[in-house]
Amino acid sequence: MADELVHYAVEAGIARITLDSPENRNALSAQLRRELRAHLSTATEDDAVRVIVLDHTGPVFCAGMDLKEAGGASAAAQGVQEFPAILQQIWTSPKPVVAKLAGPARAGGVGIVAAADIAVAATTATFALTEVRIGVVPAIISVTLLPRLLPRAAHELFLTGEQFDAARAVQIGLLNSAVPSTDLDDEVARYTSMLALGGPKALAGTKAMLRRERPADMTADFAEMLALSAGFFASEEGQEGITAFAQKRKPTWVP
Repeated sequence: MADELVHYAVEAGIARITLDSPENRNALSAQLRRELRAHLSTATEDDAVRVIVLDHTGPVFCAGMDLKEAGGASAAAQGVQEFPAILQQIWTSPKPVVAKLAGPARAGGVGIVAAADIAVAATTATFALTEVRIGVVPAIISVTLLPRLLPRAAHELFLTGEQFDAARAVQIGLLNSAVPSTDLDDEVARYTSMLALGGPKALAGTKAMLRRERPADMTADFAEMLALSAGFFASEEGQEGITAFAQKRKPTWVP
């Protein structure tokens, strides 16, 4: 039986999903994809999980699709077929997802970073969208990347495949924060602790709101948002939060 390539652990409401295939730079092999999808489903379905952290072992976060996997082009094509489901699981997860990068991300790995709600990297991490340099198009990852990146930067980096550093990744919208590697764990903890303060249903509702396509008409947009707001104000979670604020105590969902 093959060793597990993706590990899953939960502590204090934080589900940590760790890519552990350092010998091939955490490339998206068939086994890694399968285990990653399973663990994402487990975290999403567990009411005790409040936040999901995507972590990794080894010097590289994720090198993208495993192009050396047995089967060559056919295996790579199968991987491309399966990859959208992974990105969609992360993007649509009702739980906030934090990507933690102690090292580089390439191609599909950058797509995973973009799919996460919060992305934090060590200042030494680098990035590149290298698809055009091997004669393919970064089509799948464009679905998560283009909503994040500044348009000029997207054109430049998609077309050139040039490597860029963590500081620029913050500037163009790919990362939320870049910190020295010694501060990476603390920075991730800072975000997860803040996310855990939000009501679980409110966080899921906010993520859905952020994903929605805005109506062209402002009146229609306000009407939809008024209904959404009123529903949450009247909900059990909303009433608990308001009561807790008035009573100067923590709401029940805060550990």
